[in-house]
Amino acid sequence: MEEKRKIVAVFAHPDDETFICGGTLAHYAKQGVHITLICATKGEMGRRMGNPPFVNRETMPMLREQELIAACRELGILDLKFLEIRDKMVEFEDENILVQRIFSILDEVRPQVLLTFHEKLGGHPDHCAIGKAATLAFQKITSPKYKPSLYFIAFEEMLLEAGELGYTDKKIKVINVKDSLYEKMLASRAHRSQSELEAGLWQSDSEAIKSIRKQEYFLCDEKIDKSEKDSLFT
Repeated sequence: MEEKRKIVAVFAHPDDETFICGGTLAHYAKQGVHITLICATKGEMGRRMGNPPFVNRETMPMLREQELIAACRELGILDLKFLEIRDKMVEFEDENILVQRIFSILDEVRPQVLLTFHEKLGGHPDHCAIGKAATLAFQKITSPKYKPSLYFIAFEEMLLEAGELGYTDKKIKVINVKDSLYEKMLASRAHRSQSELEAGLWQSDSEAIKSIRKQEYFLCDEKIDKSEKDSLFT
């Protein structure tokens, strides 16, 4: 019997999963892939408070947790785990403990694909820190029978900078997400406190979908065979 395909995504904040790679997650969820999302924080230090503001620092963690739960429902993510780290403090966590926590989840779930941030290309310090921890957890997997593929999520605008670190076209996967733009739109709207300022997203559904990127990008440390350029599963 073929083993069920699984993805584990390790990100820093509620909305990372949607805005950067929500189309890909929805694309695979619709194919029956089981997705586990590990979210380091509840985004309580986010600068956006709604438009007009409807949330404050006290209510922000609970609100963003509920927004993420709603977004996961739209994307088809079945398993959500919070690490309960304070927003903007991921880099100050004990790295060994954080790595072990992520490794334990990977060892339990045993995914074929691991998604996270690149430790030098994440932009936000929380992104870089959780990406480094997830990468170190990945490196702890030594079983000859089990080793997921590791990919770093990226916006198209990051590809030039990524190229300077050796991520040429042969190390970039491009996933066409045209079949899951509707799900990504709904998930983006679920993150209302963070997305209300994106005017295009709140037009009619047909117009909003036009504003969503049709491709999502992933960096890989290994050279990618041409026949596998459009899939995260090898």
